[in-house]
Amino acid sequence: MNQITIATRESALALWQANFIRDRLMEAHPGLDVNLLGMTTKGDQWLNAPLKEIGGKGLFIKELEVAMLEGRADLAVHSVKDLPAFLPEGFSLPFIGFRDDVRDVLLGCPGGFDQLPQNAKVGSSSPRRQAQLLAHRPDLRVESIRGNVQTRLSKLDSGEFDAIVLAQAGLSRLGLDRDDAHPLAIEDCLPAPGQGALGIEILSDSPVGALLEKLLDRNVARCVEAERGISAGLGADCALPVAAYAKTDAEGQIFLQALVAEPDGSAILRADGRGENPQALAQSVVTKLLDQGAQTILDNARHA
Repeated sequence: MNQITIATRESALALWQANFIRDRLMEAHPGLDVNLLGMTTKGDQWLNAPLKEIGGKGLFIKELEVAMLEGRADLAVHSVKDLPAFLPEGFSLPFIGFRDDVRDVLLGCPGGFDQLPQNAKVGSSSPRRQAQLLAHRPDLRVESIRGNVQTRLSKLDSGEFDAIVLAQAGLSRLGLDRDDAHPLAIEDCLPAPGQGALGIEILSDSPVGALLEKLLDRNVARCVEAERGISAGLGADCALPVAAYAKTDAEGQIFLQALVAEPDGSAILRADGRGENPQALAQSVVTKLLDQGAQTILDNARHA
């Protein structure tokens, strides 16, 4: 195989990620020709409603998957946090790696959310972020904001919001260094499963998988597998306030933290655990959350 095509959304961040993986593939396999197929997805087109109301994360990858099924593309590059917990039948995620800063960042108030004025309007479409922000500051007005990174920043700069929350990894990859940025500590805002990591999706029987082995970061992959196991175990999607973050120690043990929250931040359930097997560890932490009553919170959030 001497030529492959990467399907990618056409936002600046998606193109950065696709070009980054293209360069890594060409470095690992001299002589390999890698092309990009830019595409617009339904998720990119529909910006007037919260993601949970228009079909969830899958709307951002469906067209890319169709391109692979039709043979127009061989793989797609994603921010892992933007992937649903379960991929459609026939697709796999054999590569996870290149993890950047996992933190969320508050923009518009360099002093952090404690310095925001009373009843400040904060832009975020993430129930996970909303719940954790409101747990610290119940007075905040957290309202939905859609669009790519540049679109959201323009809404902040035009005064439509007092502050917005984005992923630090996206800002770093786009080279956006702002004076009004305040990274939020992991303890204050636990990230989304897979946040900061890149993933490559392929057809399950694709020979491209062999080309990806040289890029695999097994340490990152194990951590993200544990985090995604929280979403899978709870049946969680983008509409639910669920967070998870894992890291490894010197002995290779994974430390996994997770939470489930009421959307208004009035209650937050937390659980953690250590282990070597990502799937078993995720299941044990899911069990701890369910034992605390997570199912009731999730059911309430689904019907909110």
